[in-house]
Amino acid sequence: MAFDVSCFFWMVLFSAGCKVITSLDQMCIEKEANKTYNCENLGLSEIPDTLPNTTEFLEFSFNFLPTIHNRTFNRLMNLTFLDLTRCQINWIHEDTFQSHHQLNTLVLTGNPLIFMAETSLNGPKSLKHLFLIQTGISNLEFIPVHNLENLESLYLGSNHISSIKFPKDFPARNLKVLDFQNNAIHYLSREDVRSLEQATNLSLNFNGNNVKGIELGAFGSTVFQSLNFGGTPNLSVIFNGLQNSTTQSLWLGTFEDIDDEDISSAMLKGLCEMSVESLNLQKHRFSDFSSTTFQCFTQIQELDLSATHLEGLPSGIKGLNLLKKLVLSVNHFDQLCQINAANFPSLTHLYIRGNVKKLHLGVGCLEKLGNLQTLDLSHNDIEASDCCNLQLRNLSHLQTLNLSHNEPLGLQSQAFKECPRLELLDLAFTRLHINAPQSPFQNLHFLQVLNLTYCFLDTSNQHLLAGLPDLRHLNLKGNHFQDGTIMKTNLLQTVGSLEILILSSCGLLSIDQQAFHSLGKMSHVDLSHNSLTCDSIASVSHFKGIYLNLAANSINIIPRHLLPILSQQSTINFSHNPLDCTCSNIHFLTWYKENLHKLEGWEETTCANPPSVRGVKLSDVKLSCGITAIGIFFLTVFLLLFTILLFFAVKNLLRWKYRHI
Repeated sequence: MAFDVSCFFWMVLFSAGCKVITSLDQMCIEKEANKTYNCENLGLSEIPDTLPNTTEFLEFSFNFLPTIHNRTFNRLMNLTFLDLTRCQINWIHEDTFQSHHQLNTLVLTGNPLIFMAETSLNGPKSLKHLFLIQTGISNLEFIPVHNLENLESLYLGSNHISSIKFPKDFPARNLKVLDFQNNAIHYLSREDVRSLEQATNLSLNFNGNNVKGIELGAFGSTVFQSLNFGGTPNLSVIFNGLQNSTTQSLWLGTFEDIDDEDISSAMLKGLCEMSVESLNLQKHRFSDFSSTTFQCFTQIQELDLSATHLEGLPSGIKGLNLLKKLVLSVNHFDQLCQINAANFPSLTHLYIRGNVKKLHLGVGCLEKLGNLQTLDLSHNDIEASDCCNLQLRNLSHLQTLNLSHNEPLGLQSQAFKECPRLELLDLAFTRLHINAPQSPFQNLHFLQVLNLTYCFLDTSNQHLLAGLPDLRHLNLKGNHFQDGTIMKTNLLQTVGSLEILILSSCGLLSIDQQAFHSLGKMSHVDLSHNSLTCDSIASVSHFKGIYLNLAANSINIIPRHLLPILSQQSTINFSHNPLDCTCSNIHFLTWYKENLHKLEGWEETTCANPPSVRGVKLSDVKLSCGITAIGIFFLTVFLLLFTILLFFAVKNLLRWKYRHI
């Protein structure tokens, strides 16, 4: 009972007040002070007065602005990006943006436009990106042409456009992207395409239009960066119509809900009459697949055959000698040798991801690809007890290897001896069985990035990462340490060149103060989603200017002596910690508000204690930890009573002494 009374006394004496600071000015979310604001879906019918005149980037979608005119945004003259998606805009009047000389991007997606004045886009000196998706446009003459000389991308998807013929005075000279996907364009004439002949290296998207006819020679007078005819049921129409055309990339993939014709070898002969470097045929089926199917692919350097139901490629394929990049993902191979790699002597990039069947690596299936630099075999249920020298024989130029999301792999000493030039190795979500006391990575002297996420490693093996002198990025997410502790002596001591270290979700309870002492080049440390307390902050005391992620740990109170360690870092994340918002933590709370510019995830950085402010953002909490007026009153009464008691005690003590002389 005495304890409770004393606690009550000191609580009253030094009463701490907690309150949430709220402001009516915070309707819009401030992402960057005085520059970037998000006012989405607030039911606004005008620009809030609280937005500063210096606003440059404004997301204002899902509000209500049926009519906009030259007074709607005139105060925000510094705008460079304006998103008005689905604001129910019907009318855009004259000179609406006349004051916005710096406006670069205007998004009008999802507005049922009825009228755009000829001078509605006057003002911006460098309007480069215009989005008119789902605006009900059926004729390109609806678009005002004034002041579009610098336009680089125009997005017109999901409208009712049937012809791509622009007005004669439409300035297409600087256009780089023109998107017509999901319209009603079924026929393309020479005259239609001629209106774009000013543009060079244009990317033109007709995806989802079901083009049924192209006038011969329509695309012959212009060089394109890319042409997209995705979802066209009959590719013969495209190949015949694109004769004598030149494009860097041709996208002819289809979709599962489209009933299209199978591709025949005869159909692909149309490629002999055009110049293409990159071709995408994903999700199609081949009616007759033979060694002569690709005889007109002599100029193709990139080929995507994802999900084309292939079970193997024939040997002796002709026409692919220049092929550099091949994508064979989501097919039906049983073994890697079924791709007959000798068909592609110049191949530098090979992607076989998500094979429908369990893929067996075989032995030396890729040994004819001596120039291969990138190999992606992820998501294939690959399993091997002894990987990977036999399987990757003769791939001495390989720089990137992805074996993530596979079945267990057994690694011996120098498991990647055949790939000594590897710079990136991704083994994430593949259980690794290390069958040797030495490191399986020890010969990879050029390795810079190693992803070992959820590989169930024996982290007590201090030699696991030996022999990686140039390793800069290490991801150990999901690998647990013995007793939840990183000791002073650990596997990280051999990788002194590290700059990025990810140790999230490792079940960590503590980190020794000297655990990272050998890491002198760090710029990024992720310790999120563990159970660390404030004591582990001392382990990063010798780091300066790093990104430090401490989100989702067990940090509640951070003592004053640890604050200098935090102050010397560039960015810190404390979100989703059970932070204490009482006077016991006043020093950290004060530091927090003074260093908001260093903090990431501040919207999710909330109080856990006391219950009265639980869930409130730390930046909105104000503590009063001094002596209050009530405290002063009680202190005065206490001192008065103490003085009286002391007086009588001394008086009685003296009286007792005189009696016993």
